[in-house]
Amino acid sequence: MSRSRNAAEILIAKAEDRSATFAVMGLGYAGLPLAVELAASGFRVVGVDIDQAVVDGINGGRSHVSDVSSERLKSLVSDKFIEATVHADRVSDVDVVCICVPTPLSKTKDPDVSYIVAAADAAIEQLRSGQAIILESTTYPGTTRELLLPRIQERGFVVGQDVFLAFSPERVDPGNAKWHTRNTPKVIGGITRECARVTKALYEPVFDTLVPVSSPESAELVKLLENTFRSVNIGLVNEMAIVCDKLHVDVWEVIEAAATKPFGFVKFTPGPGLGGHCIPVDPHYLAWKMRGLNYKTRFIDVAGEVNSEMPAFWVRKVAEALNKVSKPIKGSDILMIGVTYKKDVGDIRESPALDIIRLLVQQGANVSYYDPFVSVISNGGVELECVKLSSATVKGADCIVIATDHSSVDYDLIRREASIVIDTRNALAQGEGGGS
Repeated sequence: MSRSRNAAEILIAKAEDRSATFAVMGLGYAGLPLAVELAASGFRVVGVDIDQAVVDGINGGRSHVSDVSSERLKSLVSDKFIEATVHADRVSDVDVVCICVPTPLSKTKDPDVSYIVAAADAAIEQLRSGQAIILESTTYPGTTRELLLPRIQERGFVVGQDVFLAFSPERVDPGNAKWHTRNTPKVIGGITRECARVTKALYEPVFDTLVPVSSPESAELVKLLENTFRSVNIGLVNEMAIVCDKLHVDVWEVIEAAATKPFGFVKFTPGPGLGGHCIPVDPHYLAWKMRGLNYKTRFIDVAGEVNSEMPAFWVRKVAEALNKVSKPIKGSDILMIGVTYKKDVGDIRESPALDIIRLLVQQGANVSYYDPFVSVISNGGVELECVKLSSATVKGADCIVIATDHSSVDYDLIRREASIVIDTRNALAQGEGGGS
């Protein structure tokens, strides 16, 4: 039997009998759920993170990720299926390294792959024959082949024979009760066919559905297409909100009526702008890559412009509403409902609510906020603590801005007591007693 056959078959056999060990580098919103599903499938997992507090919490059975319950994590930790560490050299002890580190944008909106490079260097420094490396961090097409492959080859390994390299994008949707890590189809793109075969075998016990594609570039582009699709369509419906506003037409009525068409239409809804870790960021990775190939991604650029202008649009709506009662923004008391980027999660990354707060403060407003998931925010030098949502706080506000439609908010109270409401999510129209 050949060397490549031996290395591949050994890993595949370890996957089948659950003796393969994994390291997950990066224990955030993508890495921790992956580590938990690997452990729940019978694999032993070493989680690696640079944050000592995160590591201590995990080893104590405390989850910092909303989609992973502390109860489930504690059970897996107690049974010795998961342990966490800040020491990256522990990857030398495992069979498979999964890289799930952040991929933010620089100030110039260029990809910042420094976290990928740092994690890859740490893993490859410890690399030995028979290991697999799977990159899961969202990135531009070509990252796996251009950044990871040469580093492995410099160590003298033959990818597809000695070691195995693949890209498999995370598809986490925080707060989604239906689709989670295990049942969301998992895309896999290996550097070679043997890399893809090994990765497929390693992930088959963990994911309900695997979707192999022909290359890492295809897999990398799959994730960017998914989030670019959302960004462009959200940009379209946000622009429709502006159009309807100018035409004095209810955009929500238009959308609901359009959504009755059983074919050729996908329902998207407008809001205060884009937020989170993916949709505001990922399309820029593709746009950046294409600029290097002398191509302008026009849809991506236009959608980005429209979406980034939405916080200013809603601040103008606040000003118009206050003007009708002869009040300026300056000196007015404005209560924000929700500051996270989406409902029922505690994540404020790239949240458009923070942009709305910043713009209101710049115009002299006295801003407070209520969010059941966030106790304190620091926003452009402004420190705010969550206030209690009560009859007094609602009545005392000159204007209420609903930026995030959390399910647990008492919308009946707002309906009864608020004098002016700017509802960016149409929460008040979505049934009595709640905004879900």
